Amino acid sequence: MMQAPEYRLLAELEAAFDQLVERTHCLVDAWQQSGAAAWSFDTPHADADWLKRALLDYWYEDGQDGRSTRRYVGIVAASDGVMARLQEVNVAKRHLGDLIAEIRREVPGLIPEIKAVLPFRQPALHEHLSGAGLARLHLKQCWRAIPAADAEVTRVRLAWYSSGRSIKRISVYDAQRMLLELDTEAPHVRLQLEKLGGLPDSEPLAQVQQQAALMRANLFFKEPLADGHDRKAMNIALPLFIPSASGQLPDINQPPATPPVQRTRARRSDARLEDTALLPSIRVYRYCDTR
Repeated sequence: MMQAPEYRLLAELEAAFDQLVERTHCLVDAWQQSGAAAWSFDTPHADADWLKRALLDYWYEDGQDGRSTRRYVGIVAASDGVMARLQEVNVAKRHLGDLIAEIRREVPGLIPEIKAVLPFRQPALHEHLSGAGLARLHLKQCWRAIPAADAEVTRVRLAWYSSGRSIKRISVYDAQRMLLELDTEAPHVRLQLEKLGGLPDSEPLAQVQQQAALMRANLFFKEPLADGHDRKAMNIALPLFIPSASGQLPDINQPPATPPVQRTRARRSDARLEDTALLPSIRVYRYCDTR
């Protein structure tokens, strides 16, 4: 049976979700009424329907990795009023994210219920969820912030950024703890525990996470910012809102349709990792120079 703190957190989260959806609709309506321009990387017509789809995509697709989120790369010219509505949306997103973090700490068993219950609070969203065959709520796609430029810009240069993979140095003990969280009765897990048991406790290991390519926007400001900078680089996975008194877009280049096959920066010392994972279930490798 749900306890009082759980009821409170769920009620607060439901109210926060409703507020986020309401403020997002207000943002899209304000932009549409302003008559300002927009550009989308992969959609010919960047209109209000496109913007609404991008900002209200809160769902997992079948087979989607829970750690990944979908990209909606675009540029939106925004008046002062639209930028104010955007700020309200991002405040709502931060509040929702804080509540989700609190629930994960206090009552993590509530998370599956949240993913199933919240969509029903918004009939239009629930109809979309059912009609598209989407599975459940993707919480990270709910609370990720919508990017915004600090001031008007004259041009935007977009480019793919492929960092390849992230490398986290871990100990033998760390790797053992992660393996023990898996099904230790499974033969492949037992085999990996045996391999790990043959290593000295002092040997460093590396856990590798492959990273998806990102779209990076290089912004060139019309006037230097208060800190003196006249340009800024930022990763964008949602439409980027740029202040524009005229409602017009800055000059935007058209990046390649797909990211480059090769990394866009030089390999570091992580090339010293062995080619084959020692513990594939947790993506752990040995360093080549540790023997």
